[in-house]
Amino acid sequence: MTVTNQAPSPRPVVATMLNKVPQVTLLFWLVKICSTTVGETGADFLNDTLGFGLTGTTLVAAGALAVGLAVQFAVRRYIPAIYWTNVVVISVVGTLFSDNLVDGWGVPLSVSTLIFAVGLAAAFIAWYRSERTLSIHTIVTRRREAFYWIAILFAFALGTSAGDWFAEGMGLGYLPSAAVFAGAIGVVAVARFGFKASEVLTFWIAYVLTRPLGASLGDLFTQSKADGGLGFGTGAVSDAFLLIIVGGVLVFTVQQRSAGRRDRAEQGLVGA
Repeated sequence: MTVTNQAPSPRPVVATMLNKVPQVTLLFWLVKICSTTVGETGADFLNDTLGFGLTGTTLVAAGALAVGLAVQFAVRRYIPAIYWTNVVVISVVGTLFSDNLVDGWGVPLSVSTLIFAVGLAAAFIAWYRSERTLSIHTIVTRRREAFYWIAILFAFALGTSAGDWFAEGMGLGYLPSAAVFAGAIGVVAVARFGFKASEVLTFWIAYVLTRPLGASLGDLFTQSKADGGLGFGTGAVSDAFLLIIVGGVLVFTVQQRSAGRRDRAEQGLVGA
């Protein structure tokens, strides 16, 4: 009797991609903070200056985010212009989530902060239980990418509520609130680089903290002097920070292309 060895049935393969998020550098944090500031000022510009109203602004921003994320999920690698456009838009949407709860439904800032903190924690728990990692260095599947953007949305909403709670709810004012959050980010940096704290933990703590820092800076620049701001206006401030973001994206794009050329050159040498 002839015995044939049958190959085992192949397991389902999860399609992987190149990592879909940028490297974390000082420029990354600068552009991220500017994005959070535009999230605050941009939402106010659409809502108040252009007269869209809270509901209209929310619908416009949510629609733009849906389109942007569809494009982001369609590509198979990190493309700076697409990625950072989504960060700016999701920052606006996160701001609007907080504003709808607080201004639309009358939820106290302390409660909205708690709600979004619980939402972010739930997103992290679901992410870790599914993937066994929260690292941003391995965003190489659709599912991890989905968890990543959900976490970012909650992080922005949480940061908006927390920033407004400190500046307005507690009466600290915009500049002192910005100083508090900047100091907290400094503590996280010391923990990471001075005491070798967890890279994943410190990244996400800093990511959340940069949102209220950006929101406080946005309010500081745009609110009237009578309300403790500098009164520059939402349009001018949004434009200024958008220019910084565009400049950062151009640098990211040049760096990415240079790295790609180096990789191809090295592969050519190896092949030779």
